[in-house]
Amino acid sequence: MPSFVWATGITVGAQSTVSPSLVELGRDGVPWFVAVLVATGVLKLFGALIGIGLTRPRGSRISRLLVLCGGGAATLLTWHGGLFVVHGVLVEAGAVSVEPDLAGLTAWYLYLWGPWFTVGGLAFAASTALYVRRHDDRGRLRLYGASGALGALVLSVASTATGIG
Repeated sequence: MPSFVWATGITVGAQSTVSPSLVELGRDGVPWFVAVLVATGVLKLFGALIGIGLTRPRGSRISRLLVLCGGGAATLLTWHGGLFVVHGVLVEAGAVSVEPDLAGLTAWYLYLWGPWFTVGGLAFAASTALYVRRHDDRGRLRLYGASGALGALVLSVASTATGIG
């Protein structure tokens, strides 16, 4: 996974697709940024486990956790990708300007990263919905899925509003 590789200071593939300031933080091994990269890598692995878990029937406790996380992942990924696409469209249309060193990245975020995150979010949504549909306690599981989605949306909106995400 790129997050773990970039955490070592190797920024192969990042120079043309990620903000130069982020590439520099990774290359310089800034401790807090390395921690963010490692945490991101761990979250990606956790997401993979959730995705795999949604393919098999589980006990009620695990099912609730899977649906909670699946709803959250669906919301975070779709929202994140949607923001990339909307921002890219606004930049390409000339409605929003970006710093010159970031202008070359707009197409990457508009045509690759945004759609990639959005499709991932929709895949999590579909997987979670199919998982819920196969269980007897659908009502309770839907509540967990909605809670995960709402929690993820609140977290994402708060981080976007504060400039963190």
